[in-house]
Amino acid sequence: MSGHSKWATIKHKKGAADAKRGQMFTKLIKEISIAARMGGGDPEGNPRLRTAIIKARGANMPKDNIDRAIKKGTGELEGVNYEELTYEAYAPGGIAVLIEVLTDNKNRAAADVRNILTRAGGSLATAGAVSRLFKRKGIITFDGEKYTEDQIMEAALEGGAEDVALSDGVIEVTTAPEDFEAVVNALADFESMSAEISMVPEAEVDLDNDSAGKIMRLIDKLEENDDVQSVYSNAGFPEGFEAE
Repeated sequence: MSGHSKWATIKHKKGAADAKRGQMFTKLIKEISIAARMGGGDPEGNPRLRTAIIKARGANMPKDNIDRAIKKGTGELEGVNYEELTYEAYAPGGIAVLIEVLTDNKNRAAADVRNILTRAGGSLATAGAVSRLFKRKGIITFDGEKYTEDQIMEAALEGGAEDVALSDGVIEVTTAPEDFEAVVNALADFESMSAEISMVPEAEVDLDNDSAGKIMRLIDKLEENDDVQSVYSNAGFPEGFEAE
């Protein structure tokens, strides 16, 4: 089966070696808290919370951290109220970028995102201009040195996965959002590198190494911002491209 994108492979490969990914826990805690605030603290009756917990477990977050985040969301523990925002943008070369934000200060987040884009030669887009280029999909990744593609594929397809692909040592399983949880459960015997609902581009724009480096640096800057939860793009990174 063919994969849709090399982006997740590069992102997770890079993330495994990047000490700054400790910041991921902060972002996961915010997502769990807002999911619990909006839909209640029982994951059985709150699909968004279930998905956030699956993602946190995929990142090896301790159960105590997850429980505290839920309690902050439901008000059992004191917490911060976050707003959800999505910014649509163009990076240099017309690359489409979706930026998902959870913030306690909307004005600060907007100013920060705009500043990061402007410095990199990008700009904000009108509502709908970029989001129409993406589809929401479940993405689960596994270490290709630990498991074979056939091992993962057999279990994934039984669970209802759409696609399984091996690229640069990472096995990527793609699902429809409504099948994500069933596929995660079907793959429970395998240790995942990540499990999340992502925005996947319908088509990619192929980049050379120089342009790829510029786009990756912009994405890094956005992801380093505390208010930014997720960044998605339709950048087609070259074979063998190494994130700095």
